[in-house]
Amino acid sequence: MVENKTQIGKAALWMTGAIASFSSMAVAGRELSLHHDTFEIMMYRSFVGVLIVMAVLTATGTWAKVSTDRLGLHAVRNTLHFTGQNLWFYAVGAIPLAQVFALEFTQPIWVILLSPLLLKERLTVLRAMSALIGFVGILVVTRPGAATLNPGLVCAALSAIFFALTTISTKKLTQTASIGCIVFWLTVMQAVLGFAAAGLDGQIAAPTWQTAPFLVLVGCAGLLAHFCITNALAIAPATVVVPFDFARLPTIAIVGMLLYHEPLDHWTLTGAAIIFAGIFLNVWSENRSNVATTRRTVR
Repeated sequence: MVENKTQIGKAALWMTGAIASFSSMAVAGRELSLHHDTFEIMMYRSFVGVLIVMAVLTATGTWAKVSTDRLGLHAVRNTLHFTGQNLWFYAVGAIPLAQVFALEFTQPIWVILLSPLLLKERLTVLRAMSALIGFVGILVVTRPGAATLNPGLVCAALSAIFFALTTISTKKLTQTASIGCIVFWLTVMQAVLGFAAAGLDGQIAAPTWQTAPFLVLVGCAGLLAHFCITNALAIAPATVVVPFDFARLPTIAIVGMLLYHEPLDHWTLTGAAIIFAGIFLNVWSENRSNVATTRRTVR
């Protein structure tokens, strides 16, 4: 029991790091949107990421795990993530940060719906219920008809779909590729995509003394957030980690209120809570199914 509590405490610390990283990336993205377009932000973020990943691979002596196998799937995955991340950065600069995070939380709902088509996974009754609850939450956040459906809301919602497709592609890649290999090609390919997209208009804004720290922060925070979540999931069940992840919403809502005078919208918070209920129902059902399978195996 004591050991279990210790593991949960460690998972909570890792998730605190993830929440801080995601929140700082959102604030940095909001500040950068005043000086750089989303393609430039992604380009510089990827440059920082390439340097970090290369340093880690060198320090750990794991360059041998970086292979050129399935480069086509890497390219598809990284293009999907590049698109979703650009949409996310646009939304961060266009709508309240709490709305961005609330709609981003729908990513697992889209994974549930798309997995039967792309991964041939079974759509159970509980998964279908989770998706339905999630869509109710989306309607509460966006309130079609009551609130103006602006480009920022659309981009935030679309980013969740692209992130879900990225997750599905990642699941396929992890069958044959190491995490280091996946992250290496992610940063390298997105650096190329960012440079090409940022240069379409013939102008690429150079970093300034004011924007450079935020560009470095975006590059570091993105990698650190996923590192923290991975470590949390490694030592604690998803049913423990997911509620901690949901703390991102009230955190970013308070940050938005303090830094940008964004109102605490009760519709956004309520809708996000409903979305979380749908996600947690799916995580709980999967955990229960895994426990039941383990017990049958032991017997």
